[in-house]
Amino acid sequence: MNLIDVLIIALYIILTLGVGIWVSKKASKGLDYYFLGGKSIKWYYLGLSNGSGMFDVSGTAWMVGILFLYGAKSFMFMWMWPIWNQIFIMIFLAAWIRRSNIMTGSEWILTRFGDDKAGRASHLIVAIFAVIASIGFIAYFFEGVGKFMTIILPWDLTCVFNNNVVLTSDQSYALLIILLTTIYTVKGGMFSVVATEVLQYGIMVIAGILIAVYAFITVSDVQINSIITAEWSNIFFDMELKGGWVGKYEAFNNLIDTQGYKMFGALIGMSLFKGFFASIAGPTPSYDMQRILSTKSVKEAAYMSGFTNLILFIPRYLLIGGVVVLALAYLAPSMAISNELSLADLEIILPKVINNHVPVGIKGLLLAGLLAAFMSTFSAFVNSSPAYIVNDIYKKYFKPSATSQHYIRVSHVASFVVVILGVIMGFFAESINSITLWITSALYGGYVAANFLKWIWWRFNGWGYFWGMTSGLIVATLQFLLDQNKANFEVGSSLYEIAQIPAIYIFPVIFIVSLLGSFLGTLLTPATHIETLKSFYKNVRPWGWWSPVYKALKVEDESVTKNTDFSMDMLNCIIGIIWQSSMILLPIYFMIRDYPKTGMALVVFILTSVILKYTWLDKVKKYKD
Repeated sequence: MNLIDVLIIALYIILTLGVGIWVSKKASKGLDYYFLGGKSIKWYYLGLSNGSGMFDVSGTAWMVGILFLYGAKSFMFMWMWPIWNQIFIMIFLAAWIRRSNIMTGSEWILTRFGDDKAGRASHLIVAIFAVIASIGFIAYFFEGVGKFMTIILPWDLTCVFNNNVVLTSDQSYALLIILLTTIYTVKGGMFSVVATEVLQYGIMVIAGILIAVYAFITVSDVQINSIITAEWSNIFFDMELKGGWVGKYEAFNNLIDTQGYKMFGALIGMSLFKGFFASIAGPTPSYDMQRILSTKSVKEAAYMSGFTNLILFIPRYLLIGGVVVLALAYLAPSMAISNELSLADLEIILPKVINNHVPVGIKGLLLAGLLAAFMSTFSAFVNSSPAYIVNDIYKKYFKPSATSQHYIRVSHVASFVVVILGVIMGFFAESINSITLWITSALYGGYVAANFLKWIWWRFNGWGYFWGMTSGLIVATLQFLLDQNKANFEVGSSLYEIAQIPAIYIFPVIFIVSLLGSFLGTLLTPATHIETLKSFYKNVRPWGWWSPVYKALKVEDESVTKNTDFSMDMLNCIIGIIWQSSMILLPIYFMIRDYPKTGMALVVFILTSVILKYTWLDKVKKYKD
């Protein structure tokens, strides 16, 4: 690595640590300031922070690999993540969540189910879920940043003790970066996280633009068109996926056949099914919900969520598209010769391109940008999960009347514990893809059913929520253990066959088990107290099956109105998903020089933006807290 690139990276790290520690004094005023910034941070800063937190290096490496292999259709793989969630939050969920005026997602649950035994059970299980999810995401980041840094940086940090390898080089790099990020996150809470993430977002945007410009200048149209086909750039599909590679590149079609996505119609159908329920379920209790709860008002919560969508996808996919164009031109020919292509080859395309095919200066900025992507996402999770441990478990059940300073010190300890557990899990993960699939399919599968029902059905109670979440988490954990140990099962045995099923196809099983737990837990126990339900409905104003509660409220207050926005909200969500998809496809088509499709994506983006202005934005402007 050139000295200029090393200096750029060192300057970025010093600047980030400096900014994070400099603003940390504001976090010492209390838990509300530590975890929510005192609800004083402007919505556009929170939106930039939220977008920065979603711009992670592990996900970027994964997206580079799937775009390279599957072509333009790969944007639908993102549906396995609940990225539609961002649209549903923008359209109506942000307003519903922010009206609660509390600190964490599990504390919010008490406003829905009450503070009795059933309510506390539901409150506790969502706090546990939040911590488990954060540990899983930290493992995901650990696996991704280690692979990335090892290939990029020239120094071997392998640690050997008594002739045995204690830490591999990628594990050492990951631990070093995680330690640096944890320091300023623990020190300054939400203020440090938002300040550094706004800085990191700027660096990521500059990096994305630079790599896109470099790829556009150095790789010709002829080079690109000699490799990719019309099928590669086509977003339409049949039930069975047809590989878009021809000639000497047909080895990539063989790799597609081994990944479990050959039945593409079934995959998309499953993603649509999962995406709808996961999106209405709302954000998981993590950094995304913390940003919503940190806004000054309901109106600003909606603005922040819409702004997150707007600023995230185009810069991110300019970077991804630029890297893929360079990979198509310089890596594809040599990779196609290999007879043993694997998923691991796709996961290291990003660092290989940066290491070998990006010039001095741009390389340093790009590395700083991707390091920023890791640090911003990681810090967001490190800030959010201790809020659940301290505010929802420690403060509520163990020490309810301590000083603010005491709770902040406990938060510091909780942050380090969560990080350590996530790192331990990362040591045992076999790839970025395995953790991605577990989080998106199994873990979210356990979350969706109960959190979908809590919005729309008045009779759904705390015990239903508890057993729905618990049963889902148990099955999700079993799926993860099976997947991690599939090499140890006897070939042909039932456990071996179950372990071979791709995680996305396990989602319906987990969803049904969780749904069954939700219904049985609800119908076999008393309903939530009517006063709690009336308070929740009057405050949040959701749509769904709330007639008994609405009628009880109407008797007391004639001015109470029913939420009849379901049809308009769903229409806006469909328009929003198309809007979101156009922002992903626009930079992809631009980078591969498919100008007719670039123009079509741009027209769709402008048209859907204008529609949402009248159907969504104008309505948000009229919100009252």
